[in-house]
Amino acid sequence: MSRLFGSVRSRATLGATLVVAVALVAAGTALLLSLRANLTGEAGTRAERSAQAVASELAARTPLGKLSGLDAEDTPVQIVDEDGVLLAASEDLERISGTGTSEVTPAPTRSHEDGRDDRDGPDHRDDDRGDRDDDESLEPGEIAQGASYTNGTATVDGDTEDYRFAAVEVETPDRGRLTVHAGAPLAAEHSAVGTALTAMLIGFPLLLGVVAGVTWLVTGRALRPVEGIRREMAAITASEDLRRRVPEPATHDEVARLARTTNATLAALETSVERQRRFVADASHELRSPIASLRTQLEVAAAHPELLDLDGAVEDTVRLQNLAADLLLLARLDAGERPAGTRVDLAALAREEAAERRRVTVEAEPVEVSGSRGQLGRVLANLLDNAERHARERITVTVRREGGEAVVGVADDGEGVAEADRERIFERFVRLDAARSRDDGGAGLGLAIARDVAVRHGGTLTAGAAPAGGALFELRLPLAGSDRGTARP
Repeated sequence: MSRLFGSVRSRATLGATLVVAVALVAAGTALLLSLRANLTGEAGTRAERSAQAVASELAARTPLGKLSGLDAEDTPVQIVDEDGVLLAASEDLERISGTGTSEVTPAPTRSHEDGRDDRDGPDHRDDDRGDRDDDESLEPGEIAQGASYTNGTATVDGDTEDYRFAAVEVETPDRGRLTVHAGAPLAAEHSAVGTALTAMLIGFPLLLGVVAGVTWLVTGRALRPVEGIRREMAAITASEDLRRRVPEPATHDEVARLARTTNATLAALETSVERQRRFVADASHELRSPIASLRTQLEVAAAHPELLDLDGAVEDTVRLQNLAADLLLLARLDAGERPAGTRVDLAALAREEAAERRRVTVEAEPVEVSGSRGQLGRVLANLLDNAERHARERITVTVRREGGEAVVGVADDGEGVAEADRERIFERFVRLDAARSRDDGGAGLGLAIARDVAVRHGGTLTAGAAPAGGALFELRLPLAGSDRGTARP
């Protein structure tokens, strides 16, 4: 069960079904209440019309025994006086409730020849009006406006039903204030409400089933590409083949964007892993040479001490030490090491790095950046080492401010770098001059380290053509305190 409702598809289907169920129950309840209120109101209107008709006859001095409203089969009627005494009732009325009096048989009275009660004489009627404090003053023959309503039951000729009763008061000229209770059956209201309720009880489950089925199908169709992405990612994880890509649906929704982002991540991961593999292979190759040379010299010295090339051994050791330092720095940069946030004066740093070198001219204005003094000094040292290997006579270092950036330029008057190779030279272990010896050309890590350090400081390092015809390497860094003066991840 937990596995079933652990899927997005199941939860979406359950959620949609519950929402629709709540909406249907609320709408159905409101519909039933509205239907019942309307039908009850219509029954009350019919009952009021019946009561008004009887009250009109009473206002016209119609004798109780000749009232036409007492003959209706589906309209039980009661006429009571001010004291609640039943004066007249419908024929065949056997039982009644909800009208204020449950009497169905009129009280016995002594009648005159005209059919009126002896207590209805002028003197008795006048006394009653004199002693009464009416809520509504009515003139003789006048019928009260409006009616009061109640619900109850009545048994007419053996049939018991629910009724809506209306009570209407009338001031009769000869009997005083009388109240007419007339009822209208609620059978139609009960039938309509029952039919609607039955339809809802049958229709709602069917509708909820349809909603659940449609939601299940639509959600499954929408999530099908996600399942394809999941299966492909599982296969990539199992095979460790980063060249594979997840399928991208031909849509423009969130799933398609997820697939494209996933493929972009896989591509970046593949590039990173491939770069790491090349790095390890190249590092192993570069380390093998000085180690093998040093071992050979030591083995020869062990057998023939007089043949020991001490200078060569020291040179190989220094070369091995520098290469190890370069590899360790690249490893720290690849691991995301952030540079320190100290302020560094690039003009002073450039003069310091050029002080021990010949043929180097520095033209600098004070410019401060935020970063690691040691790493930025390594960038300038690597650029100057590269320029010294290629310059004929002169190397120029310039430091200036340009907008919100500090610009450091290192130019030489050598042969320069071909435009097609100006990006390739920043790759690790790349040496453009195939004839150059390893001792003179280095391992091909200097420019790669310089660019990585520049990027970690939020800047750039590019290669171009110098005005004197040689190579120009331009380092751009954000000024200290600027928004860009933070290291990139």
